Amino acid sequence: MSGKKRVRHSPKQIVGKLQEADRLLNAGQSVGQVLQALGVSEATYHRWRNQYGGMKASEAKRLKDLEQENARLKKLLADAHLDNDILKSALDYLGGS
Repeated sequence: MSGKKRVRHSPKQIVGKLQEADRLLNAGQSVGQVLQALGVSEATYHRWRNQYGGMKASEAKRLKDLEQENARLKKLLADAHLDNDILKSALDYLGGS
């Protein structure tokens, strides 16, 4: 490992870095130079580009918020299904006596 501490970027920071990357690329810098200036790996850059491509900062934040809400709702649904299965098992057990 490189010994670098992992940094979590906010959606606003990511969009800002992608805009900076576009500016540097249009100024004639190579992708390698841009990645070094941004302080990110090539894999991170391409992942950000695929996920946040042409978004504005507010759109990126909204996407991130919706993803978090979706994950929360999926967990609630899974918990509800688990509770339902437990109740069905209890009813089967009590009904089978």
